[in-house]
Amino acid sequence: MTQASRDDGVDAVATNEDPITGGLCIIQAKRTKNAVPAEAVRALAGVMHDKAAAKGILVTTGWFGKISHDFAYRTGRMELIDGRGLKALLLEHLGIDALIGLPMVPPGWGTRDLT
Repeated sequence: MTQASRDDGVDAVATNEDPITGGLCIIQAKRTKNAVPAEAVRALAGVMHDKAAAKGILVTTGWFGKISHDFAYRTGRMELIDGRGLKALLLEHLGIDALIGLPMVPPGWGTRDLT
């Protein structure tokens, strides 16, 4: 984990030791009940460039819009994990069946994704 200030919005840093696909991975987390603004995805790309990171991961309790998904796809080095993806990862790796409390069902989600 990084310090609370002057971290360029970086919440965690990981290193993949694989000589071909590895490198520095910048991880940013956003706790929100709404869509994450595309500016946050672009900002992560800027931090990745500044830190010469091989990969960037943006994880949220909310969701991402089409512009964010399209931008991340074009970079080829970013992964976006929305609330339902986070919920699935928590269940798979930690056995935690988390409740994602959002004021509305995001586009493309079902009510089962929240409960």
